[in-house]
Amino acid sequence: MTQGRVDVRSRYWVKGQPTGTAIMAGLLGTVAPYAGQHSLGITGSRSAVALAACLLTAAIVGRLAVRLRRSAQVSAQLSQQQSALRQVATLVARSAPPSTVFEAVARETGLLCGADLACLARFEAYGGMRGVATWSRRGGPDPSPVGARSALEGREAARQVRPTCGPVRIEDVEDTTAAIARKARAPAMRSSVGRPIVVDGEAWGAIVVSKESDGPFPANTESQMAAFADLAAIAVENARTHAELTASRARVVTAADGARRRIERDLHDGVQQRLVSLLLLLQHAQLTVPPDLDELRARLRDVAAGVTGAFDELREVARGIHPAVLAHGGLGPALRALARRSALPVDVEVRLRGRLPERVEVSAYYVVSEALTNAAKHAEASTVTVTVDTDSGVLRVRVQDDGVGGAAFAAGTGLVGLKDRVEALGGRMVLDSPPMAGTTLSAELPLGPSGRTGRDQTAAALRRH
Repeated sequence: MTQGRVDVRSRYWVKGQPTGTAIMAGLLGTVAPYAGQHSLGITGSRSAVALAACLLTAAIVGRLAVRLRRSAQVSAQLSQQQSALRQVATLVARSAPPSTVFEAVARETGLLCGADLACLARFEAYGGMRGVATWSRRGGPDPSPVGARSALEGREAARQVRPTCGPVRIEDVEDTTAAIARKARAPAMRSSVGRPIVVDGEAWGAIVVSKESDGPFPANTESQMAAFADLAAIAVENARTHAELTASRARVVTAADGARRRIERDLHDGVQQRLVSLLLLLQHAQLTVPPDLDELRARLRDVAAGVTGAFDELREVARGIHPAVLAHGGLGPALRALARRSALPVDVEVRLRGRLPERVEVSAYYVVSEALTNAAKHAEASTVTVTVDTDSGVLRVRVQDDGVGGAAFAAGTGLVGLKDRVEALGGRMVLDSPPMAGTTLSAELPLGPSGRTGRDQTAAALRRH
């Protein structure tokens, strides 16, 4: 049989299979010493078959190695994507502010997609857009300032996302850089991918990733961005729901306060005036009773005393509904009046300058009133301390007793309604009541924009988010 020779001196490289070729080189290198330094002789059919089997095995192993490497890359990418999604989803689950969620979405999307710039923008009613979050791989000054508005110009991805409400890919966009980036003198982007943020079936905004280098984004970029767009949409929906709930509760509080004022006014102008007139008639009747009718005079006196007692009780009820001293004198005098009427010794310390918004004063008054009532009826307390002051635009109310403790919002003490009232104004209430260690009720009520009407709150929240 004719003898053949295989040259092993050249570089072993097969296009597209570097790993397999390297393995081939290693296998041939192991047998090369037996055939001389530069060549390997094949002297029979068995040797030829063995060499062919060796080469075939090397090719198969090379292909498997390439597939394993690609599988490892895909697995690592999926792990990175899941980790990024988990971080953003945690923020959404914890009801983090939308701005925090948007910043996390921009950062994680940009890193995952290998972008140089990632932006989140909200579409405006007039046809433009407003940036809500940006991330840049370069760092430094923000290339697309949050809150900056721009028109939807040219071929930029965000402009094409809005009418289609679907993903958009633009390649070689160096001459059509977004208006915001141009104004900030940011580097030109050569490739962009946009994905809509859909809320209630409409394009609320868009996520856009861009890069400066040549070459397109990977084919799965749009699918990677989809989950982040969904999380951003959930954050927007949560913010809207929270704003609507807060506005609804504020409307309920406003309606309840208005009803209390009407009842107090009706009692003062109606029943109380009639009782006063009836009392005057009884007093006049006592003066006209003949001297020999002592029994009748005594009965009229008892009736007059009963009417006077009913009048006093009704006046106290009217004051409890909406105390006149609160409307005329402010929170300080109203709380001191509460302390004087309390069945327990109450130490009141009020550090305020001037009047506060009406709804804040009314809410603080009812917080103290309910706390004093609970201390007298349920806490078996001997003393109560009330402290009221303002700090950084917040009214702080603190009521502390030395009773038996154990109070809770769900214990039927009336604190649940007060908690809703405080939260409806954008505040918060905290109850600390360990058993046998007294009770401390603290409330914080903002003095600024949160005291606006429910409609104003809703509009402001939606403008922010």
